[in-house]
Amino acid sequence: MQAQDIRVTIRVDRELKENAEALFDYLGLNMTNAINIFLRKAVDQKGIPFPVNTNIQWAGELNTEEVTEVFKKAVYQEIEKKQKKGLPIARYDVKSKRAYLENPDGSREYV
Repeated sequence: MQAQDIRVTIRVDRELKENAEALFDYLGLNMTNAINIFLRKAVDQKGIPFPVNTNIQWAGELNTEEVTEVFKKAVYQEIEKKQKKGLPIARYDVKSKRAYLENPDGSREYV
């Protein structure tokens, strides 16, 4: 953790968490990466970065592959920003099922 980083604790439905972790694992992310991407996009756009309403028609506008591509693009943008700033990048080791920070020099710090 960076000196300016803080820990945030949230409560979510167990099934939602497990499904989200599976998706993020498939994308090479962990929960921290995904939440940071969401927060960064919300701040950049000064609002929720997707429509929030009771009319779910917008969801039908993108297929699963398109949603995945949009998400991947946001992830790569977040990683690129951190690399340009020389900051460590949160990653997930699928084999050991552990999160780690990848430092600019390529070294890893497991958390």
